[in-house]
Amino acid sequence: MTNAPLVTPWADSVSPTQSTLWRLMTDEGLDPYSWSNGPLDVYSAHSHEYDKVIYVVQGGITFGLPELGRQLTLKAGDRLDLPAHTVHDAQVGVQGVVCLEAHI
Repeated sequence: MTNAPLVTPWADSVSPTQSTLWRLMTDEGLDPYSWSNGPLDVYSAHSHEYDKVIYVVQGGITFGLPELGRQLTLKAGDRLDLPAHTVHDAQVGVQGVVCLEAHI
């Protein structure tokens, strides 16, 4: 994993299914789990002791990186590689969000 958060946009015009993203993660040796939030839910700034990989299955979410002065908006299929100790917050989009996540 890099030292900076990295977003990899979904390249196809058709959004992937959850099973497609699950397979991508497991093929990479990751152990994903699913989580979801309702529209406009908010996570306050925090960090983790581990690297994580997040794929958006449906909906959208914006991760704020207050120490870096950046915001990363993800939609269906987009991937976020978030290094350990990166302070981040999040704002769920108006349609809610479903994600797959794995810790490294």
